Amino acid sequence: MLRLHRETHLAHPRWLIYPAFFCFSIDSTMVALSQESTPVTIATAEPDTSYRPQPAREEPQPTPEGLGDILRFHQRYQAAIASYSKATPTSDIWDKMGISYQMMFSTSGAMRCYKESLKLNPENAHALNNLGSLHFSLREFAEAERMYRKALALETRSAPIQMNLGTALIAEHRFEEGWEHYRAALDIDPHAFENTTNPRISSPGLSRDRGAVNYYLARGFARAGLMDTAIDHLRKALDQGFANRKRIEADNSFASLRDNPEYQNLLSEPHRP
Repeated sequence: MLRLHRETHLAHPRWLIYPAFFCFSIDSTMVALSQESTPVTIATAEPDTSYRPQPAREEPQPTPEGLGDILRFHQRYQAAIASYSKATPTSDIWDKMGISYQMMFSTSGAMRCYKESLKLNPENAHALNNLGSLHFSLREFAEAERMYRKALALETRSAPIQMNLGTALIAEHRFEEGWEHYRAALDIDPHAFENTTNPRISSPGLSRDRGAVNYYLARGFARAGLMDTAIDHLRKALDQGFANRKRIEADNSFASLRDNPEYQNLLSEPHRP
């Protein structure tokens, strides 16, 4: 259990790290003493009887919520749900259970948990955002947009919510409006789209929709100065048939890439439409 706490702490700085107990091997101590060059004399003084060994401290056990977080971090979602079920059913607990169900692709379980979370706290921005992601996975983009907007009204400086709202709008073919939210996400956190610590929702199922997401991501990364990432997403947009060479060349968002050899090679490849 101690090892689990340490691993989780590395990924989540808020976690407490419990003190480690270091033991020295008797064998290694004896070897070290045997290498001393000076003679070892046996002490003849009476032993000190005032010393009393201290009992070993017991490691504090995690709460049901804490254990659930550890299990969820290790992708043991069913066990995490069982642990969360033993905790006081707060809005945050229901939200975490919803995440665990959603990561197991249990739509009904996740939906029930997010709604229970919002009954207890209608202003839980995390639960609103996660419920939006669930609607998005069901291709209910208008309802996803509604949840994201409610979450954003509560946490206006949230890059993930801005990013999710932008993706929902692009999935509805409201490309420029979606791009504005992508740009807002990058203004808050230039590395928002590179963050891999949070669970991600999938891009829309249709190739052209995925191409649109990648095209507007490429725009955002180019403007943020992340050239390699921009080119990578631009290549995906071309492969998925959303953009063509003329459209890219006319887009001033890619002006900073025009002298980049990889960008030039990308547009000169003969199979590009």
